[in-house]
Amino acid sequence: METVYLTRSGLAKVEAELREYEKVKRPQMAKKLDEARRQGDLSENAEYDAAKEELARIHNHIHKLHETLSKVQIIDIDKIDTDSVSILNRVVLKDLDRETELVYTLVSPPEMDVEKGKISLKSPVGKALLGKRVGDIAECRVPAGMKRLKVLSILPPEEDS
Repeated sequence: METVYLTRSGLAKVEAELREYEKVKRPQMAKKLDEARRQGDLSENAEYDAAKEELARIHNHIHKLHETLSKVQIIDIDKIDTDSVSILNRVVLKDLDRETELVYTLVSPPEMDVEKGKISLKSPVGKALLGKRVGDIAECRVPAGMKRLKVLSILPPEEDS
């Protein structure tokens, strides 16, 4: 069983999503399925088939969220080390191929948000950065080819991580 590391705010988001699916989305879809069932011949009822498929997708997602919650370990952000890159570190990098500077925060997959610079520690870049120190170069294969990133600094987590 693989541990899922989350911050308290990350845990709250997963729990809120689970509540939304269990209390709102599943009942709404069950109602749609019941309404479609009442329309008669189920063998030619596209609405029924679509509602049944969507309800199954919702049940699968609920199961996945429960599974995630069963594996959670809360991370104490006050104990995050900045000697080497680890989960929740903000890492300032130089893309050696493009000569640009990047800032990423490494997070568990459920907390990933690329628009906010939060990348999964399971992504190719995240895996390459783990354990690196200031001055080290991380190399990884991404869809566009090889990427070379130099670690400029390792910062502690931000409070809202």
